[in-house]
Amino acid sequence: MFNIILFQPDIPSNTGNIIRLCANTGSNLHLIEPLGFSLESRHLRRAGLDYSDLAQVQLYPSLDACRDELGTVRLATFSTRHSRTFTDFKFADNDALIFGSETRGLPRFVAESAQESARLTIPMLPSNRSLNLSNSVAIVIYEAWRQLGFRGSRVV
Repeated sequence: MFNIILFQPDIPSNTGNIIRLCANTGSNLHLIEPLGFSLESRHLRRAGLDYSDLAQVQLYPSLDACRDELGTVRLATFSTRHSRTFTDFKFADNDALIFGSETRGLPRFVAESAQESARLTIPMLPSNRSLNLSNSVAIVIYEAWRQLGFRGSRVV
């Protein structure tokens, strides 16, 4: 389905929520170190409930290591600094969707690692800084999956 990459996430409950999201959408989760928490965190376990065995979660020491493992997949990066709305992008099976940490977002070198047409943002009011990470991933993954006709879901 899709590859969700979290670049140095800080908050275990967000990552736990995203594990649950991945389990329910058939997406794979890739975590780039350093993490702001232990994978044994009770907050991570609570948010992910018993879904961690239903989701593919991999840990990498760097984004380069993750990209080497994924091979030639199309990258899309998400940042409040980008101007192209994610709904204007045509998602494809196996896309790698990169999100930044809750406190720092994506560093510029990561945000610009995708082709310009795949540097995306989620619209919001101009006076606000950002959305919650797990909410952002959910918004994007469901739009991407919708574009593929919710392939593999129980309603198709």
